[in-house]
Amino acid sequence: MNRWPKPTQPEWLAFSGLTVLMAVVLHVILFGANAFISPGAWLLSFPFICVQGLTIWYLQLLAMHALRRKLPHIGQTGLRIALLVVLVLVLTNASFAFTYRAYHATNFLGFVWQPKITYQCFALSLAVTLISTSIWEVGYTFTLWKKSLAQKERLQQQGLEYQFETLKSQVNPHFLFNCFNTLSSLISEEPDRAEAFLNELSKVYRYLLRNNRDSLSTLQAELEFIQSYLVLLQTRHGDAVQLNTKIDKRYNQYLIPSLTLQLLVENAVKHNSASKSSPLIIDIFTAAGNILVVTNNVQKRAKAFASHGIGLENIRAKFELMKQPGFQVMDMAQNFTVVLPLIWAPAWEQTQKWPHDTKAIAEHQKLAL
Repeated sequence: MNRWPKPTQPEWLAFSGLTVLMAVVLHVILFGANAFISPGAWLLSFPFICVQGLTIWYLQLLAMHALRRKLPHIGQTGLRIALLVVLVLVLTNASFAFTYRAYHATNFLGFVWQPKITYQCFALSLAVTLISTSIWEVGYTFTLWKKSLAQKERLQQQGLEYQFETLKSQVNPHFLFNCFNTLSSLISEEPDRAEAFLNELSKVYRYLLRNNRDSLSTLQAELEFIQSYLVLLQTRHGDAVQLNTKIDKRYNQYLIPSLTLQLLVENAVKHNSASKSSPLIIDIFTAAGNILVVTNNVQKRAKAFASHGIGLENIRAKFELMKQPGFQVMDMAQNFTVVLPLIWAPAWEQTQKWPHDTKAIAEHQKLAL
């Protein structure tokens, strides 16, 4: 621990301004009108008082830093200030008393002590103490406030990262559960197709593992992944599930939360019936205003699955955590539509250090399934 603290800018400001002012006022108190016309007052007494002021100021500084170590928190500001005021008053008045008593004893420039001088010096010390303490404490409290704000932001950031990681962890078990159900059905019904399905699943899951390191992926990477995922779906459903994409190429490098499209396609298959005569048609397309739309025709199953809305709430929560407005769900009689805001990567990188890694995104774009 540094026992000899280096003065800060507010502390130097208090010394440089107040010491000169205090020396001038003290001379007026001690010598009256002679303070401005006597050469001895300026050549001898003024430098002496300034040096004395520097010594007392640094002793006060040591006391102030000691109090800050003992009472460092904002909630202890009142007690810290009260103790500091008492210490500064004691040191300042002791300094003044030493000065005018020494001048009286030596008859310096004909000075004679009078009782009123003691009261005037006390009033001066009180004024100097209140001003200097205010300057010091305002600077210190502002520093504490900035540190507290930075710590609060770090905690919020860590909380958001934790929430985002929690949301990501909800995706993989759900995805695997459905895939293993499909694989289980194929093993007993069509072993050859089960083997092909397993090969595709291994490719898809390899991407899934690599992708899950990031919270955001480019639209291009997500579309490539969803085409591979579609192979898994069509292994079981055939042409009963159809996927159409119409994407403006300028949006390829825009970002969306990872595995968003997989969740939406999976949600559509889960809650709708699909047959060759009445296929489930899923359309993914971009629209003006940096918007991605995922929509499917509604063909409710005769025996509906229990729905807790986890997938949609997962996606909604991710956009809310990133403070990206525009996410919408439109559940109509004929169509179920989800509108997603696309995030422009350079703008996001300038304002956020979280949550994606541009190197990993580049890897995604190069990944060949």
